Amino acid sequence: MARIVLSDEFGRQFAGGQTRFDLDVKNVRHLIRELEEMFPGIGEHLEAGAIAIDNEIIPDPWLNPIKPNSEVFFLPPIKGG
Repeated sequence: MARIVLSDEFGRQFAGGQTRFDLDVKNVRHLIRELEEMFPGIGEHLEAGAIAIDNEIIPDPWLNPIKPNSEVFFLPPIKGG
């Protein structure tokens, strides 16, 4: 199973403070669907941020495969002004 890590912000806002999960998923799109099912409303926020697989930020990750031993990090969008 892949290790899924949400930023503290996403964990607090959507997952009751939980930030780490082990899930059996095939790609990023499948992963976001699974997380949306667990935590309704999280999907659109995850899609707006950055996604890193095995410490590499993936620019267009939606169909990127996720290996069983991968780590997937979801980071919120950077806000600035």
